[in-house]
Amino acid sequence: MKVRRSERLIDMTHYLLEHPHKLISLTFFAKRYESAKSSISEDLAIVKKTFKERGTGILETIPGAAGGVIFVPTISKEEAKEYILALSDRLSEQSRLLPGGYVYLTDLLGEPDLLRQVGRIIASKYLGQKIDAVMTVATKGVPIAQAVSYYLNAPFVIVRRDSKITEGPTVSVNYASGSSERIEKMELSKRSLKRGSRVLVVDDFMKGGGTINGMQGLIEEFEAELVGVTVFAEAKFRGERAVTDYSSLLFVEDVNTQTKTISVVPGNYFDEE
Repeated sequence: MKVRRSERLIDMTHYLLEHPHKLISLTFFAKRYESAKSSISEDLAIVKKTFKERGTGILETIPGAAGGVIFVPTISKEEAKEYILALSDRLSEQSRLLPGGYVYLTDLLGEPDLLRQVGRIIASKYLGQKIDAVMTVATKGVPIAQAVSYYLNAPFVIVRRDSKITEGPTVSVNYASGSSERIEKMELSKRSLKRGSRVLVVDDFMKGGGTINGMQGLIEEFEAELVGVTVFAEAKFRGERAVTDYSSLLFVEDVNTQTKTISVVPGNYFDEE
């Protein structure tokens, strides 16, 4: 049954939002709505204009018989910064202070809307770059990696500090924890990552950078390529960090255990404006 334009536009928009970074042919939409390709092209032009004006994303048109459209989710620097500023205030609450200068994040990283926005913000940084996998370490980085992988339409892989029998054969590396300077081990299933993959590393919190450095070591063991590193929050660190090339959404500028105060500001993600 032929679908009216208003219904087509609603369903088409929903489909594109649910399938980011996927090439969708005009033939697919034409069959789905029993409409001519010329009508579908006009509809897509409307969607493209609306996405651009609303800052929802970019609708790329691929010409040719094997072409179609690809929806690339984005977020403007202004909208991202406004969101992160509000998040900075939430992280500055006294009740979030933990021993050792850490900040309690677990409740925030359980909020679906926050994860959706954070995933969109991080993914926007890597527009135009080929990402084959998003890597994180169990356990708190997992929801962030999952959100980012959704907006990049790329699988995410989980590095573990203790192997599970269900993981099968693993590759392991030893690394020095940046904050405690202990030698620890992390492992990744051999089936999780293909050789030569382009990998984006994300994590929830960074102090000395030892965990990130360990993941970089695993990437090298798989003969893969590190595309970038982005963390949800970083803390001020006295000494030399194990990682220097990274971006952060939030920066824990100051922690005073005596007055029980925390100062959190936007991270260096916004320095490249």
